[in-house]
Amino acid sequence: MIRKKKFDFFKAMQHLADDALKASKVLTEIIENYDPDQFSEKCQQINDIETDGDEDVKKTMNELYVAFITPIDREDIVQLVDKLDNIIDGINGLTYEFYYLNIQEMRPETDKFMDLINEAIAAVQQSVAEFSHFKNSKTLVQNIDNTNRIESLGDELYTKHLRKLFSEEENDPITIIRWQKIYGGFEKVLDSCEDCADVMGGLVIKNS
Repeated sequence: MIRKKKFDFFKAMQHLADDALKASKVLTEIIENYDPDQFSEKCQQINDIETDGDEDVKKTMNELYVAFITPIDREDIVQLVDKLDNIIDGINGLTYEFYYLNIQEMRPETDKFMDLINEAIAAVQQSVAEFSHFKNSKTLVQNIDNTNRIESLGDELYTKHLRKLFSEEENDPITIIRWQKIYGGFEKVLDSCEDCADVMGGLVIKNS
């Protein structure tokens, strides 16, 4: 009788982190070459990644139900998987906001939000890669701290652009409403990265 291969929970989490970075890269391409009449194909790519992530989450939860032994506590796996999934959901959500808010062009420095998001997700991805051997990792804590640092930079950028939005340089209330939501979407993704990093930091302490 062939024994079923043991499910690799760390590998499943790594796949989610990889998907988050893939989605972030596609969103960067959308923003750098923004065309409201042409971006549906790229948006579908992100939606496909998000759907793939949902399948990974479902499979991981099903494996948790039947696993006799897990590498860390079950509730901790659930929490970390959920935080990783939130990052992908946030990126996917931004594409819907571009659509239903009828965004016709990017505002100046929008790409700076994506620079920070890409950096934060890359730091999360590296943290997840190191998490399975956290006791011997020399870079895990550094990557967690780096994610928090990037999120703080995102807070500053968010505040700066909200101030510009509500200053006298912008007089159209519809534009203000639209971009307040868009900036909030960028901030939400960065917050999700920080949440994920904080969970890993807490689990390192718990399991040390």
